[in-house]
Amino acid sequence: MDVEEAFQVVGEFGAYQKRAVAVLALTQVYMACQSMLVVLVGATPEFHVEKHDGLVSSVTFFGDVDSIVTEWLLVKRQAYKVGLAGSLFFAGLLLGSFVFGPLSDTVGRRPVYRTALFLEVLLGYVTAASPSYEVFAASRLLVGLMNGAIGLVCFTLTQEYVGKSYWATTGTLTSMMFAVGIALFAALGFAIRPWRTLAAAANTWGVLCFLLSAMLPESPRWLYSRNRTRRAEEVMRHVALTNGRPAPNLTLRRAGGGGSAGFLQLASHPLLRLRTLLLMYVWYVCSLVYYGLTLGAGDMSGSRYLNVAMYGLVELPAYPLCVYFMNKPWAGRRKSLSGFLCLAASACLCTVFVPEDAGSSLGVTALALLGKLTVSAAFNIVYVYTSELYPTVLRNAGLGVCAMSCRVGGILAPFVPSTRALATAMPFTVFCLSGLSAGGLALLLPETLNAPPAQTLEELLPGRSRVLENKRQLWSCFSLTCEQALQLEFCPKVVFFKSTASSRASLLPRASVAFPGHTLS
Repeated sequence: MDVEEAFQVVGEFGAYQKRAVAVLALTQVYMACQSMLVVLVGATPEFHVEKHDGLVSSVTFFGDVDSIVTEWLLVKRQAYKVGLAGSLFFAGLLLGSFVFGPLSDTVGRRPVYRTALFLEVLLGYVTAASPSYEVFAASRLLVGLMNGAIGLVCFTLTQEYVGKSYWATTGTLTSMMFAVGIALFAALGFAIRPWRTLAAAANTWGVLCFLLSAMLPESPRWLYSRNRTRRAEEVMRHVALTNGRPAPNLTLRRAGGGGSAGFLQLASHPLLRLRTLLLMYVWYVCSLVYYGLTLGAGDMSGSRYLNVAMYGLVELPAYPLCVYFMNKPWAGRRKSLSGFLCLAASACLCTVFVPEDAGSSLGVTALALLGKLTVSAAFNIVYVYTSELYPTVLRNAGLGVCAMSCRVGGILAPFVPSTRALATAMPFTVFCLSGLSAGGLALLLPETLNAPPAQTLEELLPGRSRVLENKRQLWSCFSLTCEQALQLEFCPKVVFFKSTASSRASLLPRASVAFPGHTLS
């Protein structure tokens, strides 16, 4: 049997997988705390600057705020350093996606995950104990590097530990726990005001995650894809025993491939090249619209801690919607992704027509939050969808490339509001057009609902029922003569049959099995 059939035997989502996914979900809470750290530890209270002879002699801060701003006087000309620390973290995320995605495809998921988690926890304490801003900024860059690695591998493991039918559920759970982590970090920040104590307390959660990660096995799907069949069988038998479905005689047949794969395969393989380009653009737009709308909806007065909590909680309703639509045959992954992107674009379009008066701010904020909810749903779907579109041997490399384009969108998003200098509606117009274009291009991708996941490159055969793999059949279709098309009653009845051949003979009418007097060559 292959690994997917083995999951049917040992249990697709039994007690063992639930414990493993719970550990990985807790890691998402830790990642959220690190991602939002600068938002709270970089708080800038009201201040007064005293000058003598044109030079700053002292800075007085008002309010009970202890942050890197008050400690290192990051105001006036030094204020940019707060944003710089956040930018360095996201730069680390981009670099981590590039480096550790293919590395985990080569050396394994578990060693990359545990090593990156250990280093991030270590560097997190360096952040809390930083003697200067320079050390703090450098530690944020390195924490982002490790965070990018953990994010990719953590998501992939939640998929590869369970059966294919539970991928949407476990993928959605990780995104939901990240949003919950943002809200929990806001509550922690409200309770712990000194920034060093807050950074250390938030980082301690990572120690717990690292200790719990010792129970995690290597991904059986990765082992199978690398032709380490005996080790994959050992993992599956242990899972079966823990799930109460012992299978001592479980045997896996060797996978069809197992050779080395990496970024070059994404560029050289014709199917994966086109698929990767489409996914990169969709990821880029999801990030651009998500962070752009966050900036638009974030101009709210009130408690910083409440705003951070709302930033996370507003995403939660999106995730049950994702699970519902992704698992419905009439929606699936492809149509759900396209639909949520178009809904986000429509919300942005509606803001353009909101009149500019005293009461318009509430309407714009509501539409922006609606757009954020729908683009959050699209963001979650594209994570699950991307992992299903790549074979196991290239899954993390593909996710890494897409995550890189995602970070580019996040970096550019803060500059979009500056286009208001050209026209007031320009920012939302940019988000609208981006969302509509990505939603349309997403329809060119194949549907993966209920389709068996590919383990190796050899399993990406032209005959599998996928949109981008049927270009030869489509060309054969248009190459038929008029007489042949009429004889086949072509327009209403011709269908594509699953076949490994790409000849014209694979185009058959629904009720016919022979073509008297005609040879399709």
